Amino acid sequence: MPTAALPRRSRFLIEDHGLIGSTATGALVRNDGTVTWACLPRFDSSAVFAALLGTEEHGFWRLGPTTDGEPAAADRRCYREGTMSLEHDWDTPTGSVRVTDFMPLGTRTSQIIRSVEGLSGTVTMTSKFRARPGYGAHAPLYTRTSRGATARLCATVHPDSYWLDGPHHVLTRAGARCDFTITAGERIAFTLTWSPSSHPAPDLRSPRSARTRTEVALHEWASRCAYQGPYREAVVRSALVLKSLCHPGGGIVAAPTTSLPEQIGGERNWDYRYVWLRDSALTVTTLARLGHTEEADAWRDWLLAVLGTDVPNLQVLYGLHGEHHLPERELEHLPGYEDSRPVRVGNGAAGQLQLDVAGEVADALLAAENAGLPDSLDADAMLRALARWTEHHWTERDEGIWEVRGPRRHFVHSKVMAWVAVDRTLTLLRRRPATTAAELAHWERLRDRIHADVCERGYDPERNTFTQYYGGKELDASLLLIPQVGFLPPDDKRVIGTIEAIQRELSTEDGFVLRYPTHDESGNNVDGLSGHEGAFLACSFWLADDLAMIGRVQEARELFDRLLALRNDVGLLAEEWDPRLKRQVGNFPQAFSHVPLIDTALRLAACGDAHLPAQRAQPAGAPPEREQGTLTIAGVRQECR
Repeated sequence: MPTAALPRRSRFLIEDHGLIGSTATGALVRNDGTVTWACLPRFDSSAVFAALLGTEEHGFWRLGPTTDGEPAAADRRCYREGTMSLEHDWDTPTGSVRVTDFMPLGTRTSQIIRSVEGLSGTVTMTSKFRARPGYGAHAPLYTRTSRGATARLCATVHPDSYWLDGPHHVLTRAGARCDFTITAGERIAFTLTWSPSSHPAPDLRSPRSARTRTEVALHEWASRCAYQGPYREAVVRSALVLKSLCHPGGGIVAAPTTSLPEQIGGERNWDYRYVWLRDSALTVTTLARLGHTEEADAWRDWLLAVLGTDVPNLQVLYGLHGEHHLPERELEHLPGYEDSRPVRVGNGAAGQLQLDVAGEVADALLAAENAGLPDSLDADAMLRALARWTEHHWTERDEGIWEVRGPRRHFVHSKVMAWVAVDRTLTLLRRRPATTAAELAHWERLRDRIHADVCERGYDPERNTFTQYYGGKELDASLLLIPQVGFLPPDDKRVIGTIEAIQRELSTEDGFVLRYPTHDESGNNVDGLSGHEGAFLACSFWLADDLAMIGRVQEARELFDRLLALRNDVGLLAEEWDPRLKRQVGNFPQAFSHVPLIDTALRLAACGDAHLPAQRAQPAGAPPEREQGTLTIAGVRQECR
């Protein structure tokens, strides 16, 4: 029989990239100085450089030492401390050179600025620029102008124009090229600016002042991180990644990319450049724990504007400006990363029912208020509406946290988070003097009813573990959140049994955790998709968190350290880790990986790092309705200050 063709192996891995971003959008820069992915002016705009999901013909911008062959990876790269400015250094036989890439904050347009600095000697450099708007589908019309000593190259595919300012580029069949030399102490800047094609050419601004302004703002933001523990470098870097995904309009995207595969060569390829209520709420909650409330304030305003009175029609995800219609389609002209097809834009999960999202939103609103965000009558009205939505839907089957494309089920995690939605609503309403005793009693009854239902129908007493869904036998790593959200205390035998079952049955040889079995014992697919996937990094952090909660702190630290070792050289994580290929897979960088990294670092700090006191215990006589999850949030945050 003929063998199946192997996927085209890229010379560069997903983790060979770094992220630069303006919070309005982002771009990926490979370690050889090539921008392989950039969507301008928004995260969800079509890509002007899409080589990441295809080949160079689909658009790229390389800036580095001149070479006749394949471009060489930089000898060193790093982020400038407390910023998203990414430095690449090359040492050549004739000298050393540095390229610093960043995207300015607070501008009305979208820019990528690349600064070249001679460190020693003289180095011959090359800029190769190939714009391909429409995710690599369209060849632009190039025009050239000049302003003073600066050459301007404009690539246009209506309704977008991309203006490249800097040294003169010569047009070639493949795009444009500029060869130049840089000597020690010399600086040369290139600026790429997006503009509507109907507008006049954008004004030229100083790249150096834009860099100073951006780096000062980000460094000041990062310096306010409340965590001071031994993992501060990893925590601050992860916080900056999350900050980069927080759009100025208040929405927070799950990742800046689409269709990076969860299985190399497979079909598990999704567009994450949208605002998932779950992911954005988790990001807000974690940033609030670190003392950053401005993102929570903007997100709450965005949420009020998008949901408003439309909570009965709650969606799982929205566009950056609150768009409801996000049709999923396939880009057939792109071969995908290492032949991982299809490449998708839009996301069909927008039409799914996922009961957990109300719980994450309610938890984030509580965490933000605990961190100092003032209460809001409009937010309270929305919270009540979310509780009513939960009351109406919690008994239904849904697609769950993992957005399965198979049949709906009574997922246990979904029911637990329905409990969280009501529990957090109760906590907030108790703080409001106008809340009536009758309203509180109503929500208490609903909360207790959900709790009893989960414990009766979602727990397998023979195996001493909660299960993925009512009546099932399979496990699900989302069950690790049961003690973290305060549904049951960590010393409950059912919680310990669940943690140990997941560790035993869903862990890889490296001790990392799969989300759930993708196939049953007969080899049949269970989630509506073909193939398998890697270890889900968020789930692995959840396991470390749980191990710490049940007293296995040293084991938790060891797992956490192994997870930190999976980060690339500039501290970034994708969605998953392929234990067989030993590489990162999935969209990159992924908020859902960096959020639990921070959370677990906070948990370990609360468990008694040498320089920090242990987390305060719940006060004696505290009312039982106060959720443990929120007490943990408040306790960790206070101790880290």
